[in-house]
Amino acid sequence: MLNIGFPGVQWDPFVELRQLQSQMNRMFEGAPRAGSAGAWPPVNMWLGDDSVVVTAQMPGVGTDDIDLTVRENTLTIAGKRKPPTEDENAAWHRRERPWGEFSRSIRLPLRVDPNKVQARARNGVLEIEMGRPDAELPRKIAVKAA
Repeated sequence: MLNIGFPGVQWDPFVELRQLQSQMNRMFEGAPRAGSAGAWPPVNMWLGDDSVVVTAQMPGVGTDDIDLTVRENTLTIAGKRKPPTEDENAAWHRRERPWGEFSRSIRLPLRVDPNKVQARARNGVLEIEMGRPDAELPRKIAVKAA
């Protein structure tokens, strides 16, 4: 603590810093973070024996409005979510479902072969299966007797 020149008055700069940190934390509560639930579309990813599979929840997005790009170990899901048709006299009480253009790039845990990509959409879920390049697949090596 510092005595700031007034008898009996002391100032602790760390108290001020803790208060500032607390205020900043409150200000950023609820702000989406990279890789968190704020990223859209939300995805799941898992590895198979020779492929990686990504599923993305994309309700309200038609297959014609989706653009997929794969380059080495990055998958980009882009597209457009069209606004709902609405009644001009509607009095909205809550509007939480966003629309408009979106793009999300996802780093994959391995390189994939762009020629081995299959994508399917069903019930608002996009599933993308991407195979590894043949040169990177594990190979069984035969051992010969000497």
